[in-house]
Amino acid sequence: MSKLKLATVWLDGCSGCHMSFLDMDERLIELAALVDVVYSPIVDTKEFPDEVDIALVEGAVASVDDEKKIKKIRAHAKLLIAMGDCAVAGNVPSMRNPIGPEAILERAYIENADVQQQIPCVVVPKLLRVVRPIHEFVKVDVFLPGCPPSADTFHAALTALITGEPLDIPALTRFGA
Repeated sequence: MSKLKLATVWLDGCSGCHMSFLDMDERLIELAALVDVVYSPIVDTKEFPDEVDIALVEGAVASVDDEKKIKKIRAHAKLLIAMGDCAVAGNVPSMRNPIGPEAILERAYIENADVQQQIPCVVVPKLLRVVRPIHEFVKVDVFLPGCPPSADTFHAALTALITGEPLDIPALTRFGA
């Protein structure tokens, strides 16, 4: 049996889900026998591959770039997993929704800056009016709630998905099940 292709992606979030994923410690070695990590912020791949078996996506959709990225990921992934509360429900990034993107940018780049008070237009992508969870943009196959999901949850979910065993995790919700 050939190894499955696994991708992990970080949209608008804190990277806590990736840290928890890495907290699987020696269990990562077990998973490495079953998957090849073909895209991730923890590897040096620049372009999302054309075909991925499992995509773990952390973070909410907060910018035009995030929206393009999640749509590309969905188009090239057989199984898409919303990893953590930001991806599942918007969580902390969506706290800016009542304030709006203009006020956030003004506060960060004008009011709090001592020099070069200007809102960047090249490095910072255009923010969406409202931060939303990924399932509002694309079909999500599995939701892994938690802030972040525990390393045990990651291990149990990935092991089940890779081996074809039933997903039997109380905190885990499978879309449509």
